[in-house]
Amino acid sequence: MFGLGYQDIGIDLGTATVLVYVQGKGIVLREPSVVALNRDNGQIFAVGEEARRMLGRTPGNIIALRPLRDGVIADYDSTEKMLRYFIEKAIGRQGFFRPRVMVCIPSGVTGVEERAVRQAAQQAGARQAYVIEEPLAAALGAGLDIAEPSGSMVVDIGGGTTDIAVLSLGGIVCSNSLRVAGDKLDEAIVRYIRREHNLMIGERSAEELKINIGTAHPSSRAEASMDVRGRDLVAGLPKTVNITSREIYTAIQEPLQQIVGAVKEVLEKTPPELAADLVNKGIVMTGGGSLLHGLDLLLSEETGLPVHVADDPVSCVALGTGKALTMLDVLKQNNPSEGWRMGR
Repeated sequence: MFGLGYQDIGIDLGTATVLVYVQGKGIVLREPSVVALNRDNGQIFAVGEEARRMLGRTPGNIIALRPLRDGVIADYDSTEKMLRYFIEKAIGRQGFFRPRVMVCIPSGVTGVEERAVRQAAQQAGARQAYVIEEPLAAALGAGLDIAEPSGSMVVDIGGGTTDIAVLSLGGIVCSNSLRVAGDKLDEAIVRYIRREHNLMIGERSAEELKINIGTAHPSSRAEASMDVRGRDLVAGLPKTVNITSREIYTAIQEPLQQIVGAVKEVLEKTPPELAADLVNKGIVMTGGGSLLHGLDLLLSEETGLPVHVADDPVSCVALGTGKALTMLDVLKQNNPSEGWRMGR
């Protein structure tokens, strides 16, 4: 029989990627949040990386979809099946001993969206389901000491949402959740290439361009280029076009400015004493979106504050959900209404 610590699971239920943390083992699973279903009977055909490879390439009776959009559940049944699959893959079939599960949610979700996440976790096999707001989990995972009466600021840029928060005394003082993040950057690249080159490309190709040659600050990266393949919208035939990093920079300006604007809004709402702390501590960036080249430099220029990218930004939220399960009493005492909620 396993101890309770072994049963605790933290899940970063991301729009693009799901990470599962098992107490005592660390992060045991990191897979795309994609499900492939059989249209005829609703059965799961594939989950995770295997399903991601099928996006845009399935026959008529198979549909590959992302059940989470903008950080919240868009397809409840698929999300529940995906969660069940990942929980079983992470800890095996435990029979009677069901795990306690902590799932992260964006800070701007509605009560209905929050209940959907908790219920999906319970239906997937959790003994107790808890939820924690993403910026709080990200701060814990990044190793910030948020229990002190001192201000810390986190900008968590994921696939579907950007969550920004100033934290103190174990809770969120002010925050903003923006449904603009990695996915919106990819969509902006797709639109730009369609408009400027009459070429239709998929989101996976756009993501590869963003990762390989994308930049948020023109002076931070030497000019680079990359070939991208797609369908010519005039001739209707396959075509290859060479895209430069300057073009990607131009393409993603609108969503980048929305993220910068949201960070400034939170800083404007921050109490003066906590704002003074941030002058020295600066901003900590987490999430896969923070890996965009030059984004830390752009934020630092726009805010005048030092900006640091966490050591392992992609894993911060998952590590934070696991850490939160060990300190439920502290979170409850410091922040009874925000930042975490106990499952019923």
